[in-house]
Amino acid sequence: MQRTAKSSIPVVTKYPFSSRRQTVCYVPIQRKSLFALSWMLGTLVSFAGIALSVRGLQGSMTTFEMLAIRNIGGLIILAGMLLFAPGSEQVVRMSQPAIYVLRNSAHFIGQALWVWSVSVLPLATVFAIEFTTPAWVALFAVLFLKERMTLFRGISIVFGFVGVLIILRPGLDSFRPEALAVVLAAVFLGIQITTTKFLTGSNSTWTIMFWMNLMQLPMNMAANWISGHSPLIIESLSWSIWLPVIGIGITGFLAHYCLTNAFRHGDATLVVPIDFLRLPLIALIGWLFYAETPELPVLIGAMIVIGGVLVNLMAETRVEKP
Repeated sequence: MQRTAKSSIPVVTKYPFSSRRQTVCYVPIQRKSLFALSWMLGTLVSFAGIALSVRGLQGSMTTFEMLAIRNIGGLIILAGMLLFAPGSEQVVRMSQPAIYVLRNSAHFIGQALWVWSVSVLPLATVFAIEFTTPAWVALFAVLFLKERMTLFRGISIVFGFVGVLIILRPGLDSFRPEALAVVLAAVFLGIQITTTKFLTGSNSTWTIMFWMNLMQLPMNMAANWISGHSPLIIESLSWSIWLPVIGIGITGFLAHYCLTNAFRHGDATLVVPIDFLRLPLIALIGWLFYAETPELPVLIGAMIVIGGVLVNLMAETRVEKP
């Protein structure tokens, strides 16, 4: 029976740590969508787990100690995979080391600002402002990757800035200067995603994740020492915080892993809208665990930001279709 493009999609399976092709198989579209939905469920749970772990470690560990634990957890998981996966020797081979330094430095700053913001701001506010990251990616892709600035990309950027202004409400009594840290986090995360797009052309996902954790671990230890704390993260560990420590170590890795696999199995038109469910999920968690009620301007601003991303996404999807 002859397969058609509508009923199945060719998928090239690869060794997880290298770009060497292994086999080609056909996966039904419905099955691929189910895989994508499953990976996105893991992504949503993982991001929620990171936020809960950060709140659980608040007061017991510094921001840089939390991020160091996340790096250690990622390296332990990757080391286990290196022992059993074929082609694992490829993971330590990187190309364009200067881009790696730029990417991991930007990600280091962005996630440090994000983690600190989670500890001082309502969870819904942090996640709403973070959704402006795609607008920054669109802008940086035009500036540095020489991609074309389209009308809908411009609309997405404008919507992102308008949404943030509504959320922040500068000049009003309700303005919280701490929220500017999330805006800066989104900028640096935009740089990280833009450089990741550049690296994926010649580096595997595993290589990028390996060097991310390996480079950022000493960064976090040094930053912790500069801020007046011990660079030895183990000194802050205690049995009373073992659950959030394990939580941030595992979910910090799984969030990247699940999201990457979701994009591998599903189109952006399926994955991105599901990712926006992080906002109502984290708002529910904030309400249940911390008595945080999302403010109306935060919800309105978030809808404007999300609307801009979706408009650009649908426009670019139409252009890519043959």
